[in-house]
Amino acid sequence: MGRPAVDDVIEIEQLLARYALGMTQDDIEAVMATFTTDGTYSAFGDTYPLADFPALVAAAPKGLFLVGPPVLELDGDSGTGRQPLCFVEDKTHDMRIGWYTDSYRRTAGGWRLHTRSMTFIRRTGDRDSGRPHDPNRPLPSS
Repeated sequence: MGRPAVDDVIEIEQLLARYALGMTQDDIEAVMATFTTDGTYSAFGDTYPLADFPALVAAAPKGLFLVGPPVLELDGDSGTGRQPLCFVEDKTHDMRIGWYTDSYRRTAGGWRLHTRSMTFIRRTGDRDSGRPHDPNRPLPSS
């Protein structure tokens, strides 16, 4: 893989900015629009299809999704990337830190997330996909 085209990099950076802003503003429609129709999100030991996003986001804490620039590897109409995240909960200012691991697809509407997976960095230094026993999260529908 060579260097990605600047136009593709900018479009994906804007896509990921729309995701982060949508999560920060609790705008689930904006978040869902950043994914392919068959897109998935993985955390807590489970993978959630796009149809589960409204319930998953409704159960999640609210706050600021602060992301850094992604590291991208693009090949034609698909690619992968990683992006650092610092989430600050609005009521307590507690933080969650880690990174997203993504796959992207170019669609008729432009670049979209195809898969997004969260890895959390714990105070112990451990890295994991979340707490599977979190009682507030819904289970995937499929």
